[in-house]
Amino acid sequence: MSNNRSLASITQKVLMALTGLFLCTFLVVHLAGNLQLIPGMGTREGFNEYALFMTTFPLIKIVSYGLYASIVLHAIVALILTVQNNKARPIRYAKNNAAANSSWASRNMGLLGTVILAFIIIHMKSFWAEYHWGSLPLDANGNKDLYEITVTAFQQWWYSLLYVISMVALAFHLMHGFQSGFQSLGLSHAKYTPIIKKVSMAFGIIICLLFAIIPISIYFAQ
Repeated sequence: MSNNRSLASITQKVLMALTGLFLCTFLVVHLAGNLQLIPGMGTREGFNEYALFMTTFPLIKIVSYGLYASIVLHAIVALILTVQNNKARPIRYAKNNAAANSSWASRNMGLLGTVILAFIIIHMKSFWAEYHWGSLPLDANGNKDLYEITVTAFQQWWYSLLYVISMVALAFHLMHGFQSGFQSLGLSHAKYTPIIKKVSMAFGIIICLLFAIIPISIYFAQ
């Protein structure tokens, strides 16, 4: 029974790592397209062409289904692991100085993940669902004008603030989760682990900072 539980725990951590690293790849691609929204960086028609390509190209559509499945699976496994860890944690652990043993992000991955999941749901409702089933206007090229509803959303202070706060949560989540994913896959080495941790921190900060710049630049450009 103990061996089965150990195997299940390892499997869950590997699933967390694989889905998490896949989602990191998606973030890079998503960021590359969304940078066109920054005033002066792209055009309405160019962004709408990008949106059309991302929703109609067959290979991208297949990858998208994998993305949706990864988000759901990542959230479910994270919940399972959090419950298991809380049950297995000795009561005396609460009396220890947790800050001396782990980072703030590692101790609050559940909270960070909850904030991010809530943001994803709101974000997909605002843009993804509207693009697929909403009544969007058309741009000069006859494409659905996702640019218009995105810019309009970011011109609202509360939505831009929500976006920035979510990016802060995502940054902390990535700074711990990115390097933790490699560790779960057994890619841990005294020589390379410090490098992976630095890359993880840089990845989390740079990606989320660039995402946060998008709504901020749109809001202050109006």
